[in-house]
Amino acid sequence: MSLERVRRLELTVAPADAGVRVELLLRRRFGLSGTVIRRIKWLEDGILLDGVRVNTRCVPKAGQVLSVRLSDPERRSGVVPAPGELDIRYEDGDMVVLNKAPGVTVHPGPGHFYDTVGNFLLWHYDQEGSEADFHPVHRLDRGTSGLMVVAKHPHAQEKLKEQLHTADFFREYLAVCDGCPQPRAGVIEAPLGPKPGSLVEQMIRPDGKPARTRYGVVLEREGRSLLRLALDTGRTHQIRVHMASLGCPLTGDFLYGTEAPELIRRPALHSARLSFRHPITGRRLSFTQPIPCDMADLIGSAEKSEQGKVLYNQPDL
Repeated sequence: MSLERVRRLELTVAPADAGVRVELLLRRRFGLSGTVIRRIKWLEDGILLDGVRVNTRCVPKAGQVLSVRLSDPERRSGVVPAPGELDIRYEDGDMVVLNKAPGVTVHPGPGHFYDTVGNFLLWHYDQEGSEADFHPVHRLDRGTSGLMVVAKHPHAQEKLKEQLHTADFFREYLAVCDGCPQPRAGVIEAPLGPKPGSLVEQMIRPDGKPARTRYGVVLEREGRSLLRLALDTGRTHQIRVHMASLGCPLTGDFLYGTEAPELIRRPALHSARLSFRHPITGRRLSFTQPIPCDMADLIGSAEKSEQGKVLYNQPDL
């Protein structure tokens, strides 16, 4: 796929927009926020009218072409490009949808400065000649596999984040749990917050942030169950804590269940469906990613052939 190095948007000024200040056009026609406008107006080619730099107070005429730069020539994330494997499911000038491998951290941090999704993406952008930066929209735990979306510039990040925790941004997970929850389908509403004395663990606590998880059992086999789960909120470790609260922790969950490296070397959680509106066009985009082999093996090899029917031909939770 050939992608433009610099991401810009263009608009031919309509008669109805003639006489309207550039700043208002950027907000009305491109949906840019004040924060994004303040950033781009200082760039040499940030806002152009018929190819000439203008300020936000300029009043264009009908037929003139207004152009705005979305990508930033200076990377501000501080993330260092580093080579690494990426499974890219979709890419355009505004965003990337990835199938994240288990064991890979999303954001650089202590102990992981050069081996994260952020590092690998910037290396990828460099190879394709794009000036995009790392603008994460949501996150997956290090052990969680599956679909996630990452923006390439601040405007796309803003528009995608606005959809989080709304019906426009839909996420569905597959999880393998020890045991089988009762009832086999339901909604878990239990507020979550930090566990005292721990730097990473979360717990159900009355003063925590609201958290809501919908779940349904797909199949039960060999003392474990495969579940579909949909998040109405996106709290840290939400699925892992909520399932443990039902007495059915995720298989392999070293924090909230029992570590089982002989079975799986991570909590058995996978981001299987992702749906949202494109940050620029508004078009609905939907992606699915089959259950990975390490999770399928936990419930029997038959699930590898069944999972397409199980996951993709069922209604939303």
